[in-house]
Amino acid sequence: MFSLQGKSVVITGGGSGIGRAISVLFAQQGASVNIIELNADAGAETVAEIIQAGGQAQVFACDVSNQEQVASIFQSIGQVHILVNNAGIAHVGNLEKCSSTDFERVFNVNVKGVYNCLFAAIPLMKNNGGGVILNMASIAASVGIPDRFAYSMSKGAVLTMTLSIAKDYIKDNIRCNCISPARVHTPFVDGFIAKNYPGQEAEMFEKLSATQPIGRMAKPSEVASLALYLCSDEAGFITGTDYPIDGGFIRLNN
Repeated sequence: MFSLQGKSVVITGGGSGIGRAISVLFAQQGASVNIIELNADAGAETVAEIIQAGGQAQVFACDVSNQEQVASIFQSIGQVHILVNNAGIAHVGNLEKCSSTDFERVFNVNVKGVYNCLFAAIPLMKNNGGGVILNMASIAASVGIPDRFAYSMSKGAVLTMTLSIAKDYIKDNIRCNCISPARVHTPFVDGFIAKNYPGQEAEMFEKLSATQPIGRMAKPSEVASLALYLCSDEAGFITGTDYPIDGGFIRLNN
């Protein structure tokens, strides 16, 4: 079950965290993994891990907000069966603490970056007779999160782009879903805590973990497992759906 043998996969932001976990798992399941990553060194580390384990992978250094770069890479890959739009950045602050520069920076990566990859991938998938797209949204697309104005905006856009793509391309045998994680324990979280709460790292980690009713953050591997299911043939009847993976945050946090 959940074999990706013979599938060509593009994963953005595959150099760390959730993206790396998805890249490694998909390669284990037989996919040929193409990582698009701004941090080429981080992407190369993921590729090395995959190849050492006997898998197939390559990395392309790219800023997903640059449409010309993205289009060129997709054309060089040629055949794309699965696209995972995972690359994204965060911003902490409410409306008044979100400058125009902050807003545009988040928009360019989290929204325009997804659009650019969709724009490049859809024609290739249509030529292939279909494909699967998985976008990384967030619980911030569905519920109010304090001090996440720009981030919430961007992930709301990811959710609704998912629904639009699913509707418009169902006739082309293209499925499109998204995942909405709550807090996931990634290097970004560790760096955020160290930067903003020096000397209180352990205390703040426990505090942030406790905001999930289940009492902990998700593991990147848990998000990757859900991604694998949604991109596999076993999920062939699923499209146009957002899947929270949130430890009960959306429904139980009241």
